[in-house]
Formats: sequence, structure tokens, C-alpha cells
Amino acid sequence: MAIPNQSMQFSKNKTFVLDTSVLLHDPTALFRFKEHDIHLPMAVLEELDATKIGTSEIARNARQVSRFIDQMLEQHHTNDITEGVPLQQAGDMPNCETPVGRLWFQVEQARLNTPLPGNHSPDHSILADVAALQKQAQDTRQVILVTKDINLRIKARILGLTAQDYLGDQVVDDTSLLHTGIEYFGADFWEQHGQDIRSWQDGSDTLYRIKMPERARWNPNHCLLVKGEPDFMALVHAIEGQHAILRAVRDFRQHKVWGIEARNAEQSFALNLLLDDRLDFVSLVGPAGTGKTLLALSAGLSQSLELKRFREIIMTRATVPVGDDIGFLPGTEEEKMVPWMGALMDNLEVLTRDYGHNSWEQSATADLINHRIKIRSLNFMRGRTFLERFLIIDEAQNLTPKQMRTLITRAGPGTKIVCLGNIAQIDTPYLTETSCGLTYVVERMQNWAHSGHIVLSRGERSRLADYATQHL
Repeated sequence: MAIPNQSMQFSKNKTFVLDTSVLLHDPTALFRFKEHDIHLPMAVLEELDATKIGTSEIARNARQVSRFIDQMLEQHHTNDITEGVPLQQAGDMPNCETPVGRLWFQVEQARLNTPLPGNHSPDHSILADVAALQKQAQDTRQVILVTKDINLRIKARILGLTAQDYLGDQVVDDTSLLHTGIEYFGADFWEQHGQDIRSWQDGSDTLYRIKMPERARWNPNHCLLVKGEPDFMALVHAIEGQHAILRAVRDFRQHKVWGIEARNAEQSFALNLLLDDRLDFVSLVGPAGTGKTLLALSAGLSQSLELKRFREIIMTRATVPVGDDIGFLPGTEEEKMVPWMGALMDNLEVLTRDYGHNSWEQSATADLINHRIKIRSLNFMRGRTFLERFLIIDEAQNLTPKQMRTLITRAGPGTKIVCLGNIAQIDTPYLTETSCGLTYVVERMQNWAHSGHIVLSRGERSRLADYATQHL
């Protein structure tokens, strides 16, 4: 970046120095700072160049950033580049407000005044550039280093520099604000709404029209449980102004699905969402042991083998690290994915054990199930279209919003997608509970009439596992 002369009048806008980790995480970060300026150190461009080779998500993002920068530079003369390149040329990026700031580049070498071990490392080169910018700006403009690398933020603060995490991709400010998909009411629910309730029969469905409580955050297919003897369970069928149409649903604590019986109300609602042919997308979020995979598989098998709604079940999950090439493993695509599919094998063992009375029946059932369940790698999903499939995306919290979008847009007619995950267990670098792909789809899909979501909180794996979850 060409450092302006001291006589120049600075604006009140800030200068954000972007680290490589930000651009590799979100290539559109260049256009998410509105009226503020962006500065790219030369070390960042070098790291992008070193990362661009390959087919991984990170390599694709590096190439995309380079294309964005190249498109902006093509329209300007070299002398103009030293004065800052306007960012509005790419202002039509999806989900981005049109930026009005400028893009600056480091054109002079900077060094840290404080000698540090490995002073020629890329991180220290970036820190030196930030320090030089801050010194030139003095008190007229704030210079902020933005990085997903927590250790780089620590180094910056030790040197007295301002650093912060990249928050432009956050879907919600706090996980406590994440849509839960379920609400509980006491036995006085009917007394409070008695005069406003109207019910009728629509085919096999029983519908109720009630006035929504104040400040209710109900969405289509929101789960409602009214305590009683027995409990009343319903989904929000539609919202009409201040009123909601409720549809009574089945209590699967009293009925089995492929040999599996719900152990609590949350699991019962989950099975209702999974079995509803009006829903094309379902997300189940919860800690380990809440039954997410088992419920999804039992519902998928019931609809594939008994109801004939789907031709087969496809199961996939993120391999850690995400997008890593699995070609070095021997065997077919399914055989290469086996090391990451332990949860599938464990749940299939439960399903086959409960469905057959003797070893022959269990073996025959296992062969039938294995024939209908296909394991696929995320690496080979691009360009595919799935027709009449029950697609289960396991460990969805380890996917980026871009990867999640790529998967969901593979759905063809008759396909249902089920996302499973625990946002408290993220293994992918630079993803957080508020920015991962699972949180992204939950928030973006919640108002669609053909999607359902519920958070499962009660562990049902075993009393030992449940106690350990709460106390260890």
C-alpha cells in the first residue's frame, strides 16, 4: 500500500488488514467491509499463490480470491493502483452490500522494530506491515488486523496492535439465539386459548387454528408440545397473521419405526419431521447420544423399503480435514469412506438386531439394508443430481456454508436431505458455532414451508453416557 503523505486528509473510515486465513475461509471477505478500506500485505499474496494448487476447498478459495483481485486490477493503470483500487466493481456479490472503500496493497518492505524469533516468517511480515501502517496513520485512522488465526491475534496484541476475528460470515451473534424448533406449554394452554381455538378435519389431518402468543418465534413446522395426559403434539402447519394453524402429529413414543421407538418427545418430533413427505429438508442438531443418526436411518429405511418413497439412502459426512483427498486410501469410494463411517455401522447393527428374530433373519435384513444404503464422499458430489434419494449429511457442523450449499443444490425431484450434527464439536479450522454450515442452513431454511428443524437435547445412548455428558 502506498503510504499517503502526512499532508493528506484522512477520512474517519478504518483500514482493515486481511490475513490469508480470512480469504481462504471466505473469498468474498474483500467485499464485506462496506465503507472501510482493505489492505493486503505482500505476504498474503505469496501465501495465496502457494495454496492455489489442488482440488481442495482451500485451493479453490485461493484461486477465487486471485480472480477477484485480477478482475479489479485489469481496469486500472499501475499509477491508479498505488492510489487504491475501488471495490465497487464486485459489489454484486451475493449477500454482500455494495462496498465503497478501496483496496490497497503493500508496496514497501516493512520490518518489526522489535526483533522476534523467525522475524522473516509470513506472520511477522504481516505484523510489520500493520505496525508500519499504524505508525503512519497515527491518530487519524484506525488500522485493524483481521485474522482467523488466534495465535496471530495474540502476537498482534502483544505488540500493541489492534486485531480481531473475522465475523463477516456469522449467521447469528450467539448460539443461544439459534432456532431450536420446539416449544413447550403447560396444561393451561387450552384454557388460555379456549375461546380462540377452532378445529377441523382435513383428510387424515386434524387442524387447529389458534392465536399465537406474544413474541412467539414460530416458523412453519415448528414443534409444539402441550403437557397433559396424554401430551398433545403438533406442528405449525401455516401462519396467518397473528394466528397459527396447528397440525396434530403422531406420538412415536407409542409406535415403532423400523423397530425403533422414540424415547422422548424430541425424538418423536424428529421422526414426524423425517417421515413427513411434505418436507424436503430436515436438520437435527444435538450432542452425541441423542439419537440423530439412528432416527434418520430408521426413517430412511422405513420410507425406502416399506413405503417405497425413495430408491435408496445415501449417507455422507465431512472427512477431517474437510475436503482432503481420499485417493490415497485403497479400494472403492465406499471402502475409502469406511474409516469415517463408524457411526453408521454402529447404528446399522442396532437396526438389524432389533428387526430379526434369529441369526438368519438378521443376516438377510443386514444384506437388504446394505444394498439400499450407499456411502459417498463429499469430494465427488460436484455436478451430481440425486433423484428420489434419502440423503443424510452426517457431521454437518464441519462443513462450510459454501460446501453445504453445494450439497443441498444436488437434490433433484423426490429427494429429501437430512442434516445431522453437533455445533459444539467442530473439528474444521476457522469454523465456529456461529459460522459453520449447519448453523447457516438452520437459519436460512427455517421460514420455508418444506423444511423442519429440531434441537435434540436429551441423551438416550445409555445412563452411563448421559451422566458422563453432564458431569465430565
